[in-house]
Parts: sequence; structure tokens; C-alpha cells
Amino acid sequence: MNRELLNLKNINNINGRYFYSINYPVFEEDLCKMEMNYLFDKIPSEKYLFSDYYVEPSRSPFIKDMISIIYEEDSLEQIVQNIVEDKLSYDDFKVCYIKLENGDVNYEERLRSVREIGFVIIGQSEMHNPKVMLGVTKVNGRWIFGEYERNNYEWHIHDKKPYSYSNSLSLRVSRALVNIAVKNNLGCKLIDPCCGVGTVVIDALSMGIDVKGYEINKSIAENAQKNLEFFGYKNVITSGDMHNIEEKYDVAIIDLPYGVFTPTTLEEQTALMKTARRITKRLVIVTFEDMDKHIIEAGFDILNKCYVCKGKFKRYINICE
Repeated sequence: MNRELLNLKNINNINGRYFYSINYPVFEEDLCKMEMNYLFDKIPSEKYLFSDYYVEPSRSPFIKDMISIIYEEDSLEQIVQNIVEDKLSYDDFKVCYIKLENGDVNYEERLRSVREIGFVIIGQSEMHNPKVMLGVTKVNGRWIFGEYERNNYEWHIHDKKPYSYSNSLSLRVSRALVNIAVKNNLGCKLIDPCCGVGTVVIDALSMGIDVKGYEINKSIAENAQKNLEFFGYKNVITSGDMHNIEEKYDVAIIDLPYGVFTPTTLEEQTALMKTARRITKRLVIVTFEDMDKHIIEAGFDILNKCYVCKGKFKRYINICE
């Protein structure tokens, strides 16, 4: 089996299938399913899914780990036989079992699967600092095996930004909204025209997305710029009024201001929506009340919606085009 092919995950995956395990707190279940829908074109009914799409696990706050499937069989013995027949080889590898929430494999069988697979792979295993991680699990009576990736959760460092506000989007919500907005088009142009201290902008930059932020409050914009500098990102924050934006964008994310730092009227909120309609084709908008009527009057169609709670606040999330 060509080892290089196994590494070209999204283009030349041998079976063209990937297995993802996911997790979420109850209060973010709808947001997780919305994100999965926009990343994979399907809504999972369990805390896992199969897909033909490769998505780097660390992009999502909800994906725990992923197996790029090499073999999928009815028995562990057939997996082992395939490895032997194909003379599958790796240097400095480690095999791990992916335990599922509702899995039917006991501890002894999990150990046996890891041991038997590791024994027949050609090459030296490495338990502490492996160069290649391999994963095995059993799903609905079927065994799957392949190269393994886990969410590294390095994006949690964004919670340590120097400037933050209690009303800002949580890191998990922010990251999910970026994925919902851009889907799998990491080359699109994204704007957050009411970016606050830059929570969404930082998450987008960490994924390599072409993003810009605008913030009308000069002192908050300066804090956002300092946050970007803290993480080593270039400054893409402009201190200015979004109504003066002339450039067009593929998608916008707006956490609609509701008057925490400066008084905000309904008229001003609807004006922001109308300007968003002018500068973007697609909008992900977060509001603190049901504003469907005003979103539609601004010229958008609402394609999908959900809500998340933060303390006693309820945030409505609308996907619009």
C-alpha cells in the first residue's frame, strides 16, 4: 500500500471515508449539529459521524478525534488479516482505541484490538512520542481502522487574550460560528463588522481565513488590535463605522450590539443589518431577541437558526443569505 497516499487525506484517502467522534454539552447541542451540518452536509444522530469530507479536527470545538479510514470490516480478525496482506508499515507508530459513548466493546477487547493490530504492523512502535497515530474502534458492529488525528485544543489559548468582556461570545460559540460561516471554503473573505475585542477575528485567523474586523468604538478597537498582537497575528482590525465599508465580502458574522457599552436603538440595529446586506452575500447574525422580522426586512432569507445560552442570556443565531 502506498504510504504517501495515506497522507493525502482529503484528496487521496484510500477509502474516501472519515470517521469523526464528537461531543458537546447539552446547552450547545443545537449549535454543534448546525456546525456539523455546514461542515459535513449532514446532522449527526449520534455523537459520531462518517463523511467523505476531511475536516481538521482542531478546527471545531466539538470534534474530539478522527480516523482516516484504511479498513472497515465486520471483525477485528479481518482488519488484522488486511494489515498482514498489505504489509502495512509505519515507523514510530502508536495504536489507540477510540472509545465511544455508547460503545459495546469492553476494556479487555479494546486492549486486545490495540495489541493484535500493533503486533502485525511492520515497523517500530513508539508509545511516548509517536510520529504516526493509528486508531481503531467498533461502530454499529463494524470495526474501522486508519490514521488517527485528535483535536489538539490549542485554540483554548485564545481564552487568555489580554482584553475580554463578559458579554463577548464564548470561545466555543465563536469558533463554531466561523466554521458555520465559511463552511469548508477557507479561502473565502470574511468580515466581522462589529468585532468588539476580536474574538471571532482571532478564531478565523487561527484557521488561516482571510478576515477583517471593524469596531466603531475606538478604545475597544485598540484593545482588539492588542489582542491580535498578543497572539502574533497581523492587525486586520479597523477602528471605524461599518456603514463606511465599501469592499464586498463572501460572508459576515455579526454579534449584534445591544447597548452594553453605548446606547443602541432598534433603528441602529436594523441599519447594521441593511449595511450587511450591501457588503456581503451571506450573514451569520447573533441577536439577544427574536429579530426575524427585521432580518427579512433587511433583504435576507433565513436559512437556518438555533440558539445558545450564556448564563441567563439567550442568544439567537440566524444563518442568512
